[in-house]
Formats: sequence, structure tokens, C-alpha cells
Amino acid sequence: MDAVLWFHQNWFFVAVVTTGVVGLWGLGLAVFRRSPARAFGIAVAIAISAMLIQVAAGVTLNLMGMRAASFHVFYGVVIAVTFSIAYVYRAQLARRPALGYGILLLFVMGLGIRAWLSL
Repeated sequence: MDAVLWFHQNWFFVAVVTTGVVGLWGLGLAVFRRSPARAFGIAVAIAISAMLIQVAAGVTLNLMGMRAASFHVFYGVVIAVTFSIAYVYRAQLARRPALGYGILLLFVMGLGIRAWLSL
């Protein structure tokens, strides 16, 4: 359990920074009306994966018997639900991917920070 806890505590920074940087990149593309290149799509996939790995580590800790503060768990659930809703609306996100994914990733970054602050 110590290794998973260590991973969850430290991977947080990777997940939040990745979602923040890619989210800002998306908003920058949208503001300057640039078409996102393939690299942006890959970065979005990496950012989403990083945050889902963080959520999976939290679920693993919960299943191993380590209980976090209720709001910490709440924000983790909201992150998972947000990605689920984004998946359902992926066709609408594809219309303006830079703006849509930029806002999505910055929102999820904020949720991650709130989860960290609620410990």
C-alpha cells in the first residue's frame, strides 16, 4: 500500500501539470484560431491518461482499505464522470477540438487541485 500511496501522492503533480499545460495549449490555439496539429491530439490523450491513472491509483488505495476525506473522493468521482460525459459528447468536441479539450482539461486540472486541497 505504501508504494501505491507514494505513487498517488507524486503522480498528482504529473497529472495536474499535464492537464494544465495541454489545456492552456488548447485555449491558445482557439484564441489565435489555429488548427490543432496531430501533436495536440496526442497531448490530449496523454493528459487524459495521466489524470485517469491518478484516479485509478486512488480507487486502488480505496480498495486496499485506505480511506481518504469524503470531498477528496468526491472530486475524484467528478473527474471520472467529467471524462465519461466528454466521451459521450466527443462528436461535439470534435467541432472545435482546441477550445473544447482546452476547457475540459483546465476544468479537470481545477478538480484535481481541489481534490488535493481537500485532504
